[in-house]
Amino acid sequence: MSLYDPSSLANLSEIKTTHIHLNWNISFDERKISGHVILDLLALAKVDKIILDTSYLDIKSASIDGQNVKFHVADRHPSLGSALTIELSQAVEQGSELKLKIDYSTTDKCTAVQFLEPEQTLGKKHPYLFSQCQAIHARSFAPVQDSPGVKVTYSAAVTSPLRVLMSALHTSEEDAGDGLKTYHFVQKTTMPSYLIAIAAGNLEGRNIGPRSTVWCEPEMVDECAEEFQDTESFIATGEKLLTPYEWGRYDLLVLPPSFPYGGMENPCLTFVTPTIVAGDKSAVDVVAHEISHSWMGNLVTTCNWEHFWLNEGWTVFVERKILAYLHGELERQFSAIIGWKALKESVNLFGADSPATILKPDLSSGIDPDDYFSSIPYEKGFNLLYHIEKTVGGAAVFEPFMKAHVEQFASQSITTEQWKAFLYKYMEEHHGKEVVDKLNTIDFDTWINGKGMPPVTPHFDTTLADQCYALAKRWDEARNSDDLSSFTPTDIEKFTSTQKIVFLEKLTDCEPLPHRLLARMDELYKMTNIRNADVRFRWQQLCVMASYKPIYPHVVAFVTEQGRMKFVRPLYRLLYKAEDGSELARETYLKHRNFYHPIASALIEKDIGLKQ
Repeated sequence: MSLYDPSSLANLSEIKTTHIHLNWNISFDERKISGHVILDLLALAKVDKIILDTSYLDIKSASIDGQNVKFHVADRHPSLGSALTIELSQAVEQGSELKLKIDYSTTDKCTAVQFLEPEQTLGKKHPYLFSQCQAIHARSFAPVQDSPGVKVTYSAAVTSPLRVLMSALHTSEEDAGDGLKTYHFVQKTTMPSYLIAIAAGNLEGRNIGPRSTVWCEPEMVDECAEEFQDTESFIATGEKLLTPYEWGRYDLLVLPPSFPYGGMENPCLTFVTPTIVAGDKSAVDVVAHEISHSWMGNLVTTCNWEHFWLNEGWTVFVERKILAYLHGELERQFSAIIGWKALKESVNLFGADSPATILKPDLSSGIDPDDYFSSIPYEKGFNLLYHIEKTVGGAAVFEPFMKAHVEQFASQSITTEQWKAFLYKYMEEHHGKEVVDKLNTIDFDTWINGKGMPPVTPHFDTTLADQCYALAKRWDEARNSDDLSSFTPTDIEKFTSTQKIVFLEKLTDCEPLPHRLLARMDELYKMTNIRNADVRFRWQQLCVMASYKPIYPHVVAFVTEQGRMKFVRPLYRLLYKAEDGSELARETYLKHRNFYHPIASALIEKDIGLKQ
């Protein structure tokens, strides 16, 4: 089957990368990575050229088996970068193996790597760099076949003045003179290019389990070790549900605050935002999510970004299974209720008729997959799997299929069609015609190709949400009342952080609250001072939706002390639309633009009308 990927410019059906070796030197002064990459290539057909993905790289030379070869960098595609064409001196036959070496360096326009000045870090003394390659940014730190359909092993030798970590196993390190060290890494399990990751800085580690170390700047390392001490129980539960953990180590790196995502499932080394370090383990579900990616996404991978839901929908499904195993089914149901709310918000943002709301969107126009990044592949995907589980007879029928799915497709990149064909095959072999008939009641076409909300509204158990809904209803009904004496601090005294989130989310579904109610709520519940970032975000959202100006300085503080897109993008959008907020939103962003990761900057600029 020839590989189709509308988000890659490489000649994927003619030649295939099997191994990548990176030889890199990090210069913090010049803010660049330089060196070379060696690609082991296998010809899938008779071929006379190699086309790779690049983006804003400075290509210096190319050679095959030691012989220099001609190369050409094409004009830039608006979203997909520049194709690098390597001319072979003569065509090679199918089955031929080649070693291609390319000398190059990154430039200041590369989007995969963010260099931080010392003042952007916790310790304020040393610079820092980290990468983020998903979806199509690996091409901006190495010339590669940048498609999730190509799975490779990789190795690296990286010379740096500060400690280096990568999404691979650290094998050795040695002095390289002048205060530099060279760090060696190897990744023996095949994986796509978007999972190659690097970080370098003043990093310290603490063991938190038999196969896990948490890394971060020394100022925060003990607090992080405490926060993530349950990591092993998440991994062990994933193994119980699925298959043995394949990657050897499961380390965590807590990044500086500008990291744009909650987490990134880089193999052997999950990257996480410091916003989940709440001091009470109330936000560590992100770790359960990233661990679930060890199977769903990293081991079984989408073949291109149109099928991204196979990574994320499955991962959310497994993450919530882990929560159910550890904390009970009601916790899974509660998490699913929050997810449904996030899905509704994404559909409303894009518009119910938008192609961005389709579970398997069409990216053939060459659109940047980042432009479609939202809750849709996560939550619409989860809800499809949840609906299938309910339809076929519950966990007893569906959980063994989850494991079979991983065993069937491990180390492969697959399509929605392959997933569905195996679902039917498995159910027929193990449960017969009766369950296949149940599957046939599901409108797969609308689920997968339809716009807007799913065709079926789920019925989640609202036990843990009912108190939140009841309290939100009381506040909503008090909007025209002068007597607020029935509200007291004890209303939310026993609420978990998640219940506070659901209470606030429910209120964001209502008409904006009068300012005196928001002032009283803050007085009683001390919302503005809460540290949990998800609670803080929902409280600020509720206030900005009502153009409640006392919250504006707190919003500015929140969006400039961390760069997680889940929080900063909606708050910038809301502030931009709020009364007397548009100038403040733009001024705040422009003043702090260099703090944000390039991926976040590009999207915020669209959000607040600075860029089309």
